Amino acid sequence: MQTHPPSKLTFPIPVPPAPGTVTDVAPGIRWLRLPLPYRLDHVNIYLIQNEGGWTALDSGLGTDECKQAWQAALAGPLKGQGLKSLIVSHFHPDHVGLAGWLCEQYGIDLTMPRPEYLHSLLLQFAPADYGEDVFRPFYKRHGLSAEATEIVLSRGHEYLKRTTGVPASYHRIKHGDTLAVGERDFQVLTGGGHALEQAMLYRPSEKLFLAADQVIARISPNVSVHPIEPTLDALGIYLSSLKAIKASVKPDVLVLPGHGLPFHGLHDRVDELIDHHAARCGDITNGCKDAPLSVAELVPVLFTRPLDAHQTGFAFGEVLAHVNHMLGRGELRLETDAGGVDRYRTV
Repeated sequence: MQTHPPSKLTFPIPVPPAPGTVTDVAPGIRWLRLPLPYRLDHVNIYLIQNEGGWTALDSGLGTDECKQAWQAALAGPLKGQGLKSLIVSHFHPDHVGLAGWLCEQYGIDLTMPRPEYLHSLLLQFAPADYGEDVFRPFYKRHGLSAEATEIVLSRGHEYLKRTTGVPASYHRIKHGDTLAVGERDFQVLTGGGHALEQAMLYRPSEKLFLAADQVIARISPNVSVHPIEPTLDALGIYLSSLKAIKASVKPDVLVLPGHGLPFHGLHDRVDELIDHHAARCGDITNGCKDAPLSVAELVPVLFTRPLDAHQTGFAFGEVLAHVNHMLGRGELRLETDAGGVDRYRTV
């Protein structure tokens, strides 16, 4: 979800690495960028020096393009120093998608938070039409047309299937752990809202914060509600995580995010994200004043540009996250019409 360009952030490395190349972002930490076939057209991979090779943070999407980019990097700038292990921050396919392939191809172990690993397993072994019988009534209840629902299910949900699975065993990390990578020790922080228990790595002595998707410079990470937990306050969980990050991580770190450019200004960005979501809630308040609106009717209120099927699914889930948060705070009232569609009115 696009936000206004931040005014207080600085970007010490203004140009991302070209395809097949890596950029040094700190001593013993390198940045690789892999392609994505979406509007957000890349994901960042960070390589941490580890006993004659590299530990990768995240793997990329399970596509041939990402495999080829890995092979080019390992045959080029990383030649002679192979992968030693893999850490995956969360279950989204652009981060875990090549975990199974990398672990098998290069004989390495996977480290991951337990909820993220288990959800990856669920998606790995789910049928091809996973969740469609649950998503159809979910979308219908929230006002999405049957035609739009089929488009989202046939195209937008393809994203969930773009993985090579995960290995049958893994190493668990959780909030508060210390994770050793080569000669470095990282503090493990986790946060929800965007994912279940997304892992972030903090190295205070070097002022480094590998933030995955929890804090990104020029976009707000998607915070969505899905039919498996239809009343979840995902936005409340995310906002609490942002406040915890601000309390735990010093403001002068170099943030290494899962998308976009590395930046300075973590606390300013946290404040911007909190303000951004408050403004989105304000838009919903204004939109629902004169007449109750469904989630589907609120999507164009919050997202004014045209959306493809992939983006529509994300937008729908994000609107519902804001609605659930506002319902819990008593700012909206639920009204179900005669056709069984839920609509929301400003209190």
